Amino acid sequence: MTSRASSKAAACIRPDARRSLLPLILMLLALLVLLSLGPSPLRAQQAAPPPPPQVEATLFQNVRVFDGKHATLSAPSSVLVRGNRIERISAGPIAAGPEVRVIDGGGRTLMPGLIDAHWHTMLIRPTPAEALTGDPGYFYLIAGAEAHDTLMRGFTTVRDVGGPSFGLKEAIDDGSMPGPRIYPSGAMITVTSGHGDFRQLTDLPRHPGGALTHGEQMGAFAVADSPDEVRMRVREQLMQGAALIKLTAGGGVSSPFSPIDAVTFTVPELRAAVEAANNWGTYVTVHAFTPEAIRQAIEAGVTCIEHGFLMDEDTAKLIAQKGIWLSLQPLPDALRTGFPVGSVQREKADEVFPGVARTYALAKKYKIKTAWGTDVLFSRALAQQQGAILASLTQWYTPGEALIMATSTNAELLALSGKRSPYRGRLGVVEEGALADLLLVDGNPLENIALVADPARSFVVIMKDGRIYKDTLGGGGR
Repeated sequence: MTSRASSKAAACIRPDARRSLLPLILMLLALLVLLSLGPSPLRAQQAAPPPPPQVEATLFQNVRVFDGKHATLSAPSSVLVRGNRIERISAGPIAAGPEVRVIDGGGRTLMPGLIDAHWHTMLIRPTPAEALTGDPGYFYLIAGAEAHDTLMRGFTTVRDVGGPSFGLKEAIDDGSMPGPRIYPSGAMITVTSGHGDFRQLTDLPRHPGGALTHGEQMGAFAVADSPDEVRMRVREQLMQGAALIKLTAGGGVSSPFSPIDAVTFTVPELRAAVEAANNWGTYVTVHAFTPEAIRQAIEAGVTCIEHGFLMDEDTAKLIAQKGIWLSLQPLPDALRTGFPVGSVQREKADEVFPGVARTYALAKKYKIKTAWGTDVLFSRALAQQQGAILASLTQWYTPGEALIMATSTNAELLALSGKRSPYRGRLGVVEEGALADLLLVDGNPLENIALVADPARSFVVIMKDGRIYKDTLGGGGR
């Protein structure tokens, strides 16, 4: 058709018809442009999806298993890990295909990864001033470095009971950086002048709806002074992914304006927290030292008491009677002497620390459900003694009892998070179907618990979620 004929034909088309054809013409032109550019990455991805990641498998041969529940070792065994689970445990050999990495344990001990039930992931390396006023970027970077070191000490899971660990947890879980599994509670919820309220007198008075301090904005602590405020703060932590909720029901050592003997929250306030947490299928744990603070918390329905170092015998009986968990820490004296002589914190530490041994004795006497943790704050040097603090439990327990507490017993406490648990599967045990958090120990920790105090030498393989983070045996297989 000549150009004149084309023009003539176009002129025969009514203007409204030309307008209706315009979108179609534009679509055709866009299609021609796309075709001229070649296949798009999106179309290529849809046409040829990437293959699924290969399932990794590791076979531990010739190992003696401490299962986390019994203070004995198995006969020489084989343990097959596929993906992030323990697939098979056998007293006989397990055939290994070419895709399986084989580690010859040489008769060493294979045990569950350790669990610290009272850890403050974000509050170890910074000073108190840095934690409350410092740059958040620096704060998170040093916390990430400490998370790596925690894992390298053989602690594959921690129960974080206060601090803004949600972002760090996410980075660990998505593989961006190494670190332990984290069961976060989010901000410590406290009352005005309660333990965990690190505001200064110059921050007062704060009117309702007033500006939050730096520590509150970062999520280190949250102040709540009524049942409604407590509900709100609890729900804020749950919204961010809290696996449990932590309140401070009585005075504490490190807080400058919180007397040890003070009972902080009221029963209705504590009940509001318990109700909000229970509605989400999880539980409340509380910091409490004195009989009064502990009893009030139990009356309000809390599930776990942290510390309890000033409890009396009647309170211990009540805890046992009600089936309440007691999360204890064999606090090293270096923690007490870390506070300057003459400071209010040192004075309060001197009051609390003598109660540690008596509380352990009461816990044993009344068969209280007891978890173990460290509660290290603001001390990188003390955090490096994490395994040694666990080993110090032999003041009251056998090595087997201490290791069971730091594995399967602590895992029972973690399981109380129910559907709010961030990880699906059994922890703290070496059993078929359990999550593959494993340590290969050069020696028998049931006979020599000091091995856990020297992780650099003693832990020759560290595995978390089926992935090997340390292997000093040089691969040992194919």
